[in-house]
Amino acid sequence: MVIFKGTTTWGYKEWAGPLLQIGGKDITVEGAQGSVLNGDGARWWDGKGGNGGKKKPKFFSAHSLTGSSSVINLNIKNTPVQAVSINGCTGLKVTGMTIDNSAGDKLGHNTDGFDIGSSSGITITGAKVYNQDDCVAINSGKDITFSGGFCSGGHGLSIGSVGNRSDNVVDNVTFKDSTVTKSTNVTITKRPTAGIRVKGVAGATGTINKVTYSGITLSSISKYGILIEQNYDGGDLHGEPTSKVPITYLALKDITGSGSVSKSGYNAAIVCGTGACSNWTWSGVKVSGGKTYGSCKNVPGVAKC
Repeated sequence: MVIFKGTTTWGYKEWAGPLLQIGGKDITVEGAQGSVLNGDGARWWDGKGGNGGKKKPKFFSAHSLTGSSSVINLNIKNTPVQAVSINGCTGLKVTGMTIDNSAGDKLGHNTDGFDIGSSSGITITGAKVYNQDDCVAINSGKDITFSGGFCSGGHGLSIGSVGNRSDNVVDNVTFKDSTVTKSTNVTITKRPTAGIRVKGVAGATGTINKVTYSGITLSSISKYGILIEQNYDGGDLHGEPTSKVPITYLALKDITGSGSVSKSGYNAAIVCGTGACSNWTWSGVKVSGGKTYGSCKNVPGVAKC
């Protein structure tokens, strides 16, 4: 067992990181009451994130945690770039984690909350994430659940982008009973660009299967309430969609938020390749406030774009 007490800090260095790395079998990592893991990210923040400027260390690599491993009640603040990377893990439970990068609303960038890859049987419960990028990004893996979460100021709950990695399979993922909302004390341009995102890389191969969003509340979304695309190329909705990352058995249930999208944004944008989006379920989806996206393609009949 690893228990963090008080405030933990790190020195300054321009490098790839991570600042904290924990792996092993049947490992428990716990934050004692009042404890803080403070990366003091302002020393690196320059508005460029991982795209240039200072070399910024990733914060926490939870890699190769297996057995009955758990991460409980960690309070993480001010990560230089990405906060938590979960990779090569099986059966990991993350409970009550807070990731607070709200101080980076002006210069923080690429401060993903959770990046998940090549892992199975992962549950994340009761997380609170304040950041400037994906709250959760699942790039590959199976049997993953994110529930009871609160996401503020970032890019929402994301699948992908899927494609052009060593592992390009996402299967049986559930996001449920969670909120995606605006950042605090920032302008509209710093609010979440999307509430729900599913991204297949244009021209790549892979699989996105059995992904469910259920009981998600959206508010103050600047660009897209719902964004599902098969033409991602490092940016959203570029060019023609392709069909080699099929999105099958996608379910959206009880997605709500009256006036949840800004007037300049879009309630939903769906761009699929020919025959590549199938067997969807779409019920109780009530996202409003934005415009109708005029370039939707190959939208399954149950969905509304």
